[in-house]
Amino acid sequence: MRSHETAVQPFHSAKKIQEESKKIMNASIPTIPINRLGVCSWSLRPVDAAELVTAVQRLGLSKIQLALGPVIESPDAFGDVLARIDDAGIKVASGMLEAVGEDYSTLETIKSTGGVRPDEHWPATRDRAERVADLAGNHGIELVTLHAGFIPHHADDPTRSLVLERLRTLADIFAERNVRVGLETGQESATTLLEALHALDHPSVGVNFDPANMILYDMGDPVEAIRMLAAHVVQVHAKDAIKTSEPGTWGSEVPLGSGQVDWNAFIAEVESMGRPVDVVIEREAGEDRETDILVAKRRLRGS
Repeated sequence: MRSHETAVQPFHSAKKIQEESKKIMNASIPTIPINRLGVCSWSLRPVDAAELVTAVQRLGLSKIQLALGPVIESPDAFGDVLARIDDAGIKVASGMLEAVGEDYSTLETIKSTGGVRPDEHWPATRDRAERVADLAGNHGIELVTLHAGFIPHHADDPTRSLVLERLRTLADIFAERNVRVGLETGQESATTLLEALHALDHPSVGVNFDPANMILYDMGDPVEAIRMLAAHVVQVHAKDAIKTSEPGTWGSEVPLGSGQVDWNAFIAEVESMGRPVDVVIEREAGEDRETDILVAKRRLRGS
């Protein structure tokens, strides 16, 4: 996840979908069952709740990860979204909490503004977390994901202790409402995240694994990383990317199947975890997002 966006959503290209489907059908590949597939609400850039529900139905999906900040902070547009989702027979797989003040312009800006690290935004982020936790708990949303912010790689870095203390505070806030927390991968290596999870030792904290983020942030191979973190994974984002050729800059997000994630190996790892984990399609770049999401859906389904 980067940020919540609003814009008119273009409709999908049938030709592009057909071309990608032919490639899929000609190969024997591991797949994800349709009942575990969903889409991130912010990927669809809806202007209101009605547009969001219509887009999810058009995509033929019955699960969604819902950005919860807009439900609280834009009630005129999204105040009735949970009722509309329920009426449409769509299940909320999870919610998403965006920390206050995050700036994804560059790797440096997100390092300084992301997650729970910035002192200036921590009180507001904690307040938003309280409100989001109330919303999730009151509506039976059992998982909310977020970016922790860059967790320092060295255990003796005082900033690591600060980040873990604040994450523990958030985890307690959500646990009081019977909601788990999923920390999204990418802003640190799998080794660092695993160390942080062990240090937290909190039963309500798991991992929202995003393979593309590992590439975008240049934090290691997604397949090796999910093997390392498998015991902690509570949800997966389906997104693809290409590594940057200039250290210190972003990689490039691309449509699923056209990047550097080894989807055969990755899906095989997801399916070998021995428990059903939802896989939520996320697309944060490109103008024809519905087409890209449908291509992702068909690749993940193998149809």
